Amino acid sequence: MKQIYTKTGDEGMTSLRDGVRVPKDDPRIEANGQIDQLNAHLGVVRSMLDEMQDVASLQLIHAVQRELMVVMSHIATPEGSVNPRELHAYEIAAQLEQAIDNADYQGGFVVPGGGSQLAAFIHLARTQARTVERRLWSLNREHPVDNDILVMMNRLSDYLFVLANEKE
Repeated sequence: MKQIYTKTGDEGMTSLRDGVRVPKDDPRIEANGQIDQLNAHLGVVRSMLDEMQDVASLQLIHAVQRELMVVMSHIATPEGSVNPRELHAYEIAAQLEQAIDNADYQGGFVVPGGGSQLAAFIHLARTQARTVERRLWSLNREHPVDNDILVMMNRLSDYLFVLANEKE
């Protein structure tokens, strides 16, 4: 069995892509931790969606999850290094916009948890998407973040709001 622990982080440091060492509270590491948490929330949502009733949402959320992994690799790429993984954030943002436009959203605010358990979990993912967006904007002040990533994160939280309302 391959050993999972390396002990290289025991002193509060971790590695970016290409082996550059940074403190574990570096803004890039914090942003990636928040993205990782969002991806886990989306995994819960995806596991609860009925694949017979909502194939489109399942596929879109899965595409978002895959793109979040690429985004994390880009966030962890030091300035001056090239990341070989191609971003598709622009395309994902467009898909999210289309899903929002196709939704039967009537407007208004809701109190999370007042409907289904699925809707409550979607709201939890939505709030985490907003946290990720804030962390990325903070990171952008120090380490430029691709604008398509920032747009995708904004559309994702809007999409999750609409999806939660559909599932109430």
